[in-house]
Amino acid sequence: MTTKTVFTTGEAAKICKVSQQTIIRCFDNGSLKGFRVPGSKFRRIPREQLFLFMKDNGIPTDALESGKKKLLIVDDDQDLVDLMQDGFQRDKRFEIRTANNGFDAGMGVKEFRPDLVILDVMLPDINGKEVCQRVRSDPSMDTVKILCISGMVEHSKVDSLKAAGANDFMQKPFSIDDLVSRACNLLEMDRGVIG
Repeated sequence: MTTKTVFTTGEAAKICKVSQQTIIRCFDNGSLKGFRVPGSKFRRIPREQLFLFMKDNGIPTDALESGKKKLLIVDDDQDLVDLMQDGFQRDKRFEIRTANNGFDAGMGVKEFRPDLVILDVMLPDINGKEVCQRVRSDPSMDTVKILCISGMVEHSKVDSLKAAGANDFMQKPFSIDDLVSRACNLLEMDRGVIG
């Protein structure tokens, strides 16, 4: 698998799960080594420097080591979960966990710390809006993206999901390729680059 050797400040911020401003401040004060792109103000951070910075600051380096995005798929329809899991596994850039109810989803978010949650809105024990609110109420999960999926179409419900913290919404049924594309867009990943 090919792994990036140089990161932008935005990419470094996502890997470290801190704000981009924090990365820029550390870069500018010299605690995070890197270089500027010649002829521009863009900062770039080599992989080994980012690794050292993460070690020095007690930031878990597993995201950098695997280079994979963490994905939590939550749906009570196991066949659909399997289909989604297969689609993301084909991409090879995701570490995937699944849950079939809101309770397991909550535990999964806390323990796994995913980059993205694909969340069915109609779960047997809790609705997706409540899951969104719980994730958004924890400041340590600010960087978690939430993509809600559902067969419902009412715009007011979609709006209330977004107000509760969902980043995006897809109506079922959808193509798995479209779902993977939408996930890549949310995570600012190039689509279809299979490493």
